[in-house]
Amino acid sequence: MKPFNKLALAFSIAALAAGCSDDNSGSDDLALLPEPQQQVLGLSQAQRDSSWFVSGEQAVDRARDQVIDNTPGAAKNIILFVGDGMGISTVTAARILAGQQQGLSGEEYQLSFEKMPFAGLVKTYNTNQQTPDSAGTATAMVTGVKTKAGVLSVAEDVARGDCAASLERPLTTALELAEGLDKSTGIISTARVTHATPGATYAKVPERDWEYAAPAGCVDIATQLVQLAAGDGIDLVLGGGRRNFLPDTVTDLEGVAGKRADGRNLVDEWQERYNDGITNAAYIEDRAGFAGVDVAATDKLLGLFNASHMQYEADRGNDVAGEPSLSEMTAKGLELLGKNDKGYFLMVESGRIDHGHHAGSAYNALTDAVEFARAVQVAMDNTNPEDTLIIVTADHSHVMTIAGYPTRGNPILGKVVTNDGSGQPETAPSLAGDGLPYTTISYGNGFGYADFGEETDADERYEHDIDAGRQDLSHVDTTASGYHQEALVPLASESHAGEDVGVWARGPGAHLVSGTNEQSYLFHVMARAGGLLGE
Repeated sequence: MKPFNKLALAFSIAALAAGCSDDNSGSDDLALLPEPQQQVLGLSQAQRDSSWFVSGEQAVDRARDQVIDNTPGAAKNIILFVGDGMGISTVTAARILAGQQQGLSGEEYQLSFEKMPFAGLVKTYNTNQQTPDSAGTATAMVTGVKTKAGVLSVAEDVARGDCAASLERPLTTALELAEGLDKSTGIISTARVTHATPGATYAKVPERDWEYAAPAGCVDIATQLVQLAAGDGIDLVLGGGRRNFLPDTVTDLEGVAGKRADGRNLVDEWQERYNDGITNAAYIEDRAGFAGVDVAATDKLLGLFNASHMQYEADRGNDVAGEPSLSEMTAKGLELLGKNDKGYFLMVESGRIDHGHHAGSAYNALTDAVEFARAVQVAMDNTNPEDTLIIVTADHSHVMTIAGYPTRGNPILGKVVTNDGSGQPETAPSLAGDGLPYTTISYGNGFGYADFGEETDADERYEHDIDAGRQDLSHVDTTASGYHQEALVPLASESHAGEDVGVWARGPGAHLVSGTNEQSYLFHVMARAGGLLGE
């Protein structure tokens, strides 16, 4: 039997529709066609009645009406949002979770940044690794140059840990360029502010672990933050990592000792640098201090809310001194930076999405991803798309997968429940070939299964042994905050993944993110749209 020839059918129908005889009997000829072929000429009533069809038409109209600003330098402000470890599967699962938290089935929901008019894909590999680390990926985004894993804003020909070589091959960052244009600058992160992603915006080191100490001849990351020479230094720093700024002889307000063996107190040094009688600089380290900031009277703001990383969003209420959320920090940061008529550059990182995945806790990773989307919404609500470019992306993905055939609206963190023959949900979880139920979400590698009940700190997993492989989940609540998904390959930490990540954008130059591009391309989008290179 010959294959169905759609093109031939189309030509035949077109000829009939045009009328092939002098008596204009084409319409009569159409009636001779089988009903399925007649419907090729127009929409069925079922299509016209479909909400999917109507919403699709509306989406096309919105895309058609989108105004594209291709003027170099049109973006007075640039905001780069980085969901650390927020691969496509994480975005999908977070979307479903956020929707289900609002009483929806979840699949149809959209996170804030998914409503942006332009999107694309980004290739994340480092120059020496197929699956990347956050130092090399962050460097690519903020300098326009891909480099090795483990190094911050130094060229790829510098060996990891080579202090002398790194001094000869530094890379200038988007933040430094913005400082050179007298724009305000800021970094916000739920990780340590000296960690890989925020660190890449201002520090140049061949080893990402030099957060509070470095070999002779090189300068550690925390010191580089405080001493940044570009412009007048960073105006806004909010996040974790307090221990890296304090000497090991000092204990902070939460009872944790500093890490510095050189005796320097960089918090004091930062205050001395900026409280010069002209600039008003404020240092804060708890929620009360955050709430009490007088933004109108503050020029520089340093907030270090935890000795190490800030709490997971799900665990934030358990912090000793109290911490602001990522969305709250974003709102405060925009208010402070927005005072500069020349504009600003701001990098906002949700660092603990990544950490939740490393611990094998989809609950924590996704909860932080939902909060990340809230922070993006704050930025969208408080900026003008005519003068502010917002880019939302990830540095890399993780080996979390969404699988099985769960019914529509099945809890994304739950066990897989499939449909019966009539399309209705089964009354019990589906069983795998080993006779055991299984979850929609699982990991390709990592620590594996654990059930800590209502524990909200994913890092509890590191205090227990690896338990990879299948488990009997029949009587386990897999939606609980303390549940850690099964993993196939046993590793001491779940790993990054190597597939492309998404990028979404709004504002001047946003259309440039379309297509599949190298991660280093994002710097060039920001530089062109924001005129960072003087174009």
